[in-house]
Amino acid sequence: MPRSRTARSLVLALTTLAAAALTVPAQAQHRASHGPLPVVTPRAETPVLHDDAEGGNADADDPAIWRNAAAPGRSLVIATAKEGGLRVYDMDARPVQSLAAPPAAGPDDAPGRFNNVDLVQGLRLSSGRADLAVTSDRGHDRLRFYRIDRERSGGPLTDVTDPAAPAVFSRDQAEVNDQQTAYGLATWTDPKSHRSYALVSRRERTSIALLELLPATGGKVTYRKIRTLDLPSTFRLPNGTSWTPCGEPGELPQVEGMVVDPADGTLYAGQEDIGIWRLRADLTGTPQLIDKVREYGVPGTYDEQTEECTQGTDPGFGGSRLTADVEGLTLVTERDGDGYLLASSQGDNTFAAYDREQKDDNAYEGGFRVAPASSTLDGSEECDGAAALNAPLGSRYPHGLLVVQDGHDAPGGGDRPATNFKFVDLGKVLNALDD
Repeated sequence: MPRSRTARSLVLALTTLAAAALTVPAQAQHRASHGPLPVVTPRAETPVLHDDAEGGNADADDPAIWRNAAAPGRSLVIATAKEGGLRVYDMDARPVQSLAAPPAAGPDDAPGRFNNVDLVQGLRLSSGRADLAVTSDRGHDRLRFYRIDRERSGGPLTDVTDPAAPAVFSRDQAEVNDQQTAYGLATWTDPKSHRSYALVSRRERTSIALLELLPATGGKVTYRKIRTLDLPSTFRLPNGTSWTPCGEPGELPQVEGMVVDPADGTLYAGQEDIGIWRLRADLTGTPQLIDKVREYGVPGTYDEQTEECTQGTDPGFGGSRLTADVEGLTLVTERDGDGYLLASSQGDNTFAAYDREQKDDNAYEGGFRVAPASSTLDGSEECDGAAALNAPLGSRYPHGLLVVQDGHDAPGGGDRPATNFKFVDLGKVLNALDD
């Protein structure tokens, strides 16, 4: 994704962590692909968003699926639109509600910009338990919270963010304006303590913060930081050299896509230019890199004129299934503990599936593409975010739903930047992976 340059000094992650974490299971790293990947097609798509002044600078990014247990067909997809705020859709991909991102703190400050979204079920508030949509507001370096009530007049989401909620990473407004701020997001409720948390990554840095979600007065929600962890930015290669992925000056390889397995508190984090990490959601212990992008280890030189990286010779240390960037991560869970970790391979418009149950290696289980269903309903390209729910969601999706961002909506876009979300029958995806 495009990144702004910064003149701030670099703080490199510990090289010892990089060396300890670089063991990638052989079958996950080297299993060769066998022929073209299977194809699935979307059943529906949301209206196109345009990231320009006329379109309100709305840019589809990350979805979450909220299941209405009382009436599954009235479930919702809640999705971020960056400066366009939040969008809420029904199971027919029709708009239900639009919520604006908060304005800038001052005339020279960054505006609100919603990057990622996840859900928390039954959080205890001062006004009673509630399901919440949680978003990372990259523009203000904060989390924002929305109570979900499907039958509420005026729309199902209500802002319940504590006005005093602190910045996640920044010390003052000047640092907020530098936009090394809250970026990727995943939520987690510890089944033992029943405490709920958000894992938040930092834009242009390798940091991940663990925040405990807390009730505030008047039914509002706030949070406190428990700890942070820095993933590596420099890596020791098998030939004895050190490698840092090429990027704009001052930027480190950031994390965006994240998801927590609720069964055991395993966090999966996609470091965009590196690969997928597995670590404890409480951010203790040593992270393990379970798969790498193809570009891993490839040297590059940044050209300030073109604002692009010129790649050198590939030394052959990368993976075989992920093409940078690694983006949306989501879980397909099954009652017997089986299922998949799905990852968006943004660089080649594919999705990779890994074994969820076998935590010792998270073996690669196959992949697929989301291809056009017709001349007017295209597939998914340059996918930023994805969400899956393996549960009945009414007559349209009795076998569950996969929602993926489409970074280039060709039929609806024309010459304007156009993005939206595709709704895919999860049963089709599971059948494709099982074949």
